[in-house]
Amino acid sequence: MLGLELVVALGVAVLAGNLVARRFGFAAPVVLLVAGLLLSVIPAFRGVGLPPEMVLLLFLPALLFWESLTTSMREIRRFFRGIVLTGTLLVVVTAAAVAAVAHGLGLSWGTAWLIGAAVAPTDATAVAALGRALPRRQMTTLRAESLINDGTALVLYGLALGFVTGETVISPAHVAGLFTLSFAGGIATGLVAGWLIFQVRRRMQDPLLGNVVTVLTPFATYLLAEEIHASGVLAVVTCGLFMARVAPLAISAQTRQQATPFWSLTTFLLNGALFVLVGMQLPAAVRGLSGAAVGRGILITAAVYVTILLARLGFLTVTIYVIRALDRRPAQRLLRTTARGRVVSMTAGFRGAVSLAIALAVPTTLPGGTGLPARDMIVFVTAGVVFASLTVQALALPRVIRWARLPQDTSLDEELDLARRTATEEALEQMPQLAGLLGVDADVLDEVHTQYREHLADTLAEEADDDRADSVRRRRQYLDLSLALIAHKRHTVVRLRDEHVIDDTVLRQIQSRLDIEEVRLAGQPEAD
Repeated sequence: MLGLELVVALGVAVLAGNLVARRFGFAAPVVLLVAGLLLSVIPAFRGVGLPPEMVLLLFLPALLFWESLTTSMREIRRFFRGIVLTGTLLVVVTAAAVAAVAHGLGLSWGTAWLIGAAVAPTDATAVAALGRALPRRQMTTLRAESLINDGTALVLYGLALGFVTGETVISPAHVAGLFTLSFAGGIATGLVAGWLIFQVRRRMQDPLLGNVVTVLTPFATYLLAEEIHASGVLAVVTCGLFMARVAPLAISAQTRQQATPFWSLTTFLLNGALFVLVGMQLPAAVRGLSGAAVGRGILITAAVYVTILLARLGFLTVTIYVIRALDRRPAQRLLRTTARGRVVSMTAGFRGAVSLAIALAVPTTLPGGTGLPARDMIVFVTAGVVFASLTVQALALPRVIRWARLPQDTSLDEELDLARRTATEEALEQMPQLAGLLGVDADVLDEVHTQYREHLADTLAEEADDDRADSVRRRRQYLDLSLALIAHKRHTVVRLRDEHVIDDTVLRQIQSRLDIEEVRLAGQPEAD
């Protein structure tokens, strides 16, 4: 029964933690860590945790897949160079700096690099949860960076773990080959998996079966990449970005209406449960350390935390000036940010679930069966850095944003208005042709035309039920024309996205409204 008790306890902790966080204005991840600490007091839950290898497999694929589905591809292309640099080189620089500091404070190089790999990547979910006041540009680039840097951090983690266990001989050629295989193989696997899954999805009309495929997608893609020793993280992210690009016209509205709330709830619970589990393991990590080791762990945690902030700010400053010296194009000048903007980016670089998952994935024993004494220190320092990041930076970020005085970005609202107006105007233009193809009566055409002109789509179905419940034929014509117009509006919005007129975020907002309207109309009876 312990498994069921743990599931219930995790669910209650996630629910209660978020209620407390919203009631008192605390950062939810911090409250969830505290909730895990409180659960660890219960004797039955002492020492409870997932097997290390299951942490990465169960949590990361689902979390990263959803993040990649809801990330803007246009913004990734626009800031591609900066995102790649911060998602790869910055992770290596940060991990190296952390390893040097931790080693200087007495840890072995292997342990220091494991800590560096764990705390180097920023966390997309933490950014999304705590960075809502960020301008759109910073939010988008930080989320995109977080999708890439997880793969880099896991490669570093694999190298460090191989060094600690003695299974890997570190050499420049080996490191270069591993990074190449990881990145190129992960991207290729994600594209292949995405194409195959898309071919399956487009042929499935049953929303339930289609969403079963969606649930399996991140895990199957992750496993496929890991089988060829490529990056499962990059494969999942690439697959998600590919599906977000090709799926809008191939997957039914009913399927999306089921999938969106499912993934929102699932990722919410997974994130919360991961923070609670880490909180539950903190006492065990502390108990595994002597009194002197705890004091040293606190010192290392503080030093590592300061190091990741300085490394991020220093890297952003140096790369900005290098790019400015090498690229003087007018288009590049439009992408430049200010020194205050870089401070905002540093403050918003939260560490979260990915760092915790990497730390928890460190095995408790070596291949020979001997223990890994440094694991408690790795978990302790990583959790401390995450805790400091989610408290200190979360509290400071609103003040830093106000201090930075960044210009307000209204482009998303403008594109949203443009997409709505253009989709409605082009649907009105095509209405006569669509009505002719469907054989719609003139009076039905006039009524729909009037309602579109007056933007009364929300009351469309209710009025139809009252006025035409006695005519199956007229009701069918009414629904067919309305659904055809929705389909045309969806094509128009996707075309605007493909022509880079609007952003993916605008597409998803319009698509959600159209899906709701389509599901409502398609689910209505043709007659009483």
